[in-house]
This record gives sequence, structure tokens and C-alpha cells, in this order.
Amino acid sequence: MSRVNQLPPDPALDADWTGICRHIVEEQKKLFAEYETIQQRDNYEGVGEGGDHALVLDRMCEDVIFAELEKLADSGGAAFTAISEERGTVLFNEGGNVWVVIDPIDGSLNFKRTIPQHSLSIAVATAPNMGAVEFGYVYDFGTGDEFLAQSGEGAYLNEERINLEPREGLEVVGIEGADPTALAPMLAELAGKVYRVRCVGSLAISIASVAAGRFDALAFPHLSRSVDVAAAQLIAREAGALVDLGDGGLSEVGLALEDRFPVTVAATGEGLETLVSIRTVG
Repeated sequence: MSRVNQLPPDPALDADWTGICRHIVEEQKKLFAEYETIQQRDNYEGVGEGGDHALVLDRMCEDVIFAELEKLADSGGAAFTAISEERGTVLFNEGGNVWVVIDPIDGSLNFKRTIPQHSLSIAVATAPNMGAVEFGYVYDFGTGDEFLAQSGEGAYLNEERINLEPREGLEVVGIEGADPTALAPMLAELAGKVYRVRCVGSLAISIASVAAGRFDALAFPHLSRSVDVAAAQLIAREAGALVDLGDGGLSEVGLALEDRFPVTVAATGEGLETLVSIRTVG
């Protein structure tokens, strides 16, 4: 990962994070090929540190990621703090000044039911807050799309730079958090403001879809977590989209698993204002 500012070398920050993420994707694909049916995937193993019931394959995918992180720490002497949905906070070489935020499978329910779209999400930050994310990577296993961004250097979809061209109005809005109890009030408020809605089942993919111009915005009726949002919000911002994570700005939103915050993303200021205005409904 290239450095935006001329700072002393940091083995964790200067690592080839794109290469690391791509290797993880290939290893996860091998794992998924061994577990292709709902029956094979529908096995749980306790509750992860993020509070969700963890699939056995959630933990297996996390093991793949941590094997790569251990290589980085052991061979290069990199010091960093990993924050992952299943293991929680893990310090490598006493933690250092870099934070790596990981969701091994964003869209676990999709994955379990063999619905194609689910993602790997990895972010790298220089401080424990959302504004300090320097690198973001989201891989959609359903489409094979790779989204990545480097702070100050733009966002990319399949190695092509994204040039977001906002449309007028809100023609297609992605929604996540499909619990009918929470979703129904939000949908009622969207009536007359949005032409159509789409639910992918992965918050990271939906945010990245705004960056790519596939969605005009993303609405979410629940509070979100860093593991689902950290990488994709940087991709969205570097593409030119607007991200609102609640009061106080991005630097006030922590990366710790216990932190919870709203998330709204839009291609235009008008679209963002419309969705933020109905965010607390329900």
C-alpha cells in the first residue's frame, strides 16, 4: 500500500494489502468449493465477539485471514491490531499504530442459503476511527467484483477507476437489515421519495454499489458496526459518494466491535439529506 504522506516506513501500513486480500479471496474460494450445499454450510459454532451466531465457515474463513496476518507479523515484523467479527480484538506485535478491520463473510445468511452474493471486507486504518481508514477492500463472491480504495488515490472496480456520475433523484436505493419490523416503517417513509429499492444481503456490497453507480443511495434502519462498513465507506468516499455515520463526523466513529452507529450513503447531497431525514424512523 503506497503512502500518501512521507512518513517513516511502517511494515503494517506499507504491506501489499491488495495482494494479501487477493490471496485470501483465492483461499476462501477453495474453501467454498468444498462446502457447496445448504446442508454443508448450515452449521453454527457459538457466538462471535460481534454478537452474532457464527457459522463454522465464518470461523474457517477467519482462520484463513489470520494465517495471512500471522505471516505478515512474523516475517515482516509488522505491528497492528486486528478487529474481526468472530475473534474480536487481537494484537500482533503489541498492536502498533495500525488497525485492520475484518469481516470474513459479510452476508452470512446469504452464504448459508447459497444465495450467491456475500463478501470479504478488509480495511486498514492509522487510528481507531472511521476517518483514519487508509485502505479498503470488498470482494463480492457472487459477481466476482473486486472493489478497493486507497485514501487520496481513488476507488477502483476490477482495476478500473470509478468515476461516479450521480443521477438526478433516487431511482434505485439499496436497503439492508431486512427485518420486517424495522424495515416497514422506513419503507413507508421512502414512499414517494424513491422509485425502487433493492436488498442485496451484504451491507459492504450495497455501500460499494453506491460507489459504482449501481445504487443511488443506501438506507439502513439499524445501527451498524465497523466490520461491515469500514472498507466500503472509504471506497464510497473515494468514488465521490457521500457517507453519513451519525453526529460528529467520521473521526468520531470508532472501530471497536462494541461501537454502533447509523450509516447512510448517497451519490448526491440531496439524496443523502432525504435518507438521513427518515433514518430514525422505526
